[in-house]
Amino acid sequence: MVTSSNRPSLKLVGSSTRNVKVLQLKVELQGVLPKVWRRVLVPASIRLPKLHVVLLRVMGWDGGHLHEFEFAEGRYGVPNPDWPDESMGDESKVTLTKALGYSTTFTWTYDFGDDWAHKIKVERVDTMPAELKLQFPMCLAGAGACPPEDVGGTPGYADFLQAIADPAHPEHDDMTAWIGRPFDPNAFNVQEAQDRLYEIKL
Repeated sequence: MVTSSNRPSLKLVGSSTRNVKVLQLKVELQGVLPKVWRRVLVPASIRLPKLHVVLLRVMGWDGGHLHEFEFAEGRYGVPNPDWPDESMGDESKVTLTKALGYSTTFTWTYDFGDDWAHKIKVERVDTMPAELKLQFPMCLAGAGACPPEDVGGTPGYADFLQAIADPAHPEHDDMTAWIGRPFDPNAFNVQEAQDRLYEIKL
């Protein structure tokens, strides 16, 4: 249940003549049917590590796998001292605004094994007085269930959906036992997505 204390809102934080920007992002998982997408509001000044968490929560991923951001002018992720990659910048040092530059689209890839690529588009930029501040990221809309973790990427997910939908499929029982719960690929609840975003204070 949403209460007045945790409802996503704009909060009065003091007087200032500065303006702040809020971005409306559309996040679309590539290569799957039915389509899976989310629409979310974040501050333009959000740093990429926190944006990564926002994307995990709004999509429905559990986390725990490697990820990468790819923008028109560079790639960003978490540096690995054992496997240095000079072409990848340290995401902790970059805001979304800086990484975007003049572009309005970028890619976020989650889990290099399953290779879940998400195309993200800046649909809208709002400017508001700095006295107003998002307390939490806001999920505005979406569609489609997030695939299960470790299902095998887009081909594995297609096989999984086929198996659970057909009781006569040779892998139906195994896949049903593996998922351990009812799974509707069309299901999405905006309130449940928002509840996960309450974990993230901006």
